[in-house]
Parts: sequence; C-alpha cells; structure tokens
Amino acid sequence: MAQIKLRGTPVNTNGNLPAVGSAAPDFSLVDADLNNVSLANYAGKTKVLSIVPSLDTPVCATSSKVFNERITGRGDTVVLIVSADLPFAQKRFCNDSKLSNIVPLSMMRSRNFAKDYGVLLTDGPLAGITARAVVVIDKNNKVVHSQLVPDISQEPDYDAALKTLG
Repeated sequence: MAQIKLRGTPVNTNGNLPAVGSAAPDFSLVDADLNNVSLANYAGKTKVLSIVPSLDTPVCATSSKVFNERITGRGDTVVLIVSADLPFAQKRFCNDSKLSNIVPLSMMRSRNFAKDYGVLLTDGPLAGITARAVVVIDKNNKVVHSQLVPDISQEPDYDAALKTLG
C-alpha cells in the first residue's frame, strides 16, 4: 500500500506501482469502440500509461493534452490514458480537445487494472478509482519508468517519463 494525498489529505492505494525492471502486468481495458484491449494490442511499441482518476477534471485534462502534444511524431510509442470514465465520455473529451495522439482506455468492466498496477484508491472521497501515475513500458513489456504522483491534484513529471523514450 502507498500513501499519497488528495489536496493535502492522506489517502491510500491498494499496493505499489510495478517496479522498474519488472514485467508489466497484462491488462484488459475498454477502448472507444467498446473492444477489450491488452498489452498485446500494442506489441512492438513503447507504451506510456498515463493513469488518471477522470478526464473530467482540470489536471487530468491538462496531462492528457500535454502528453498528446509531446508525443507527436513518435510512431514507435503509444500514450494510453487510463481512467474510470466511460469510453463515450473519453471519446467526446478527445474529440472536443482535438487530441489524436493519445488512446483513451476505460476501466468500466473491471478494476483489475487498478489493482494490478497498485493505483486503486482504497479510501477517501475518490475510493474506487485510481491515483494519478505514469508507467512507461518498453517494447518487451518491461517497466522502464514509474511515478506515483504524490498528490492527485498535481501533474506528473512529464520530462522524467518522456526521457525514458530516448
């Protein structure tokens, strides 16, 4: 279990992020067309998992826009924005914000992703959704970077995550 903060108030997660050097846990998430997707759908690519509580918050929206902008031109990398939002809301957000370089994925069918990645909030007003985190997974599905953001109201360290892309 990790302890982080929500605007300064302590909250807990169910576990810890996968360690750098470890194999990334596989997952089953839902894409914009209501298909289940897993790590295998992104084989051969570096995967940046931007894990957010909800795209319907200012910090989550900002981080998605920053990753969308900063990943432009990197065909070998995919940014997966993972949240508890429904795929319809994710798609609307991306369309309204003109975000075409990120892939939103939903936990609508299961919270196993959040549990397996150690980001499921277990208490506080946001219990049941995720903490804010970034995990970078290389082409061989090995974790090369992980950051659990210390306060959910803060943005992640984009530079540290993107530096691992080379």
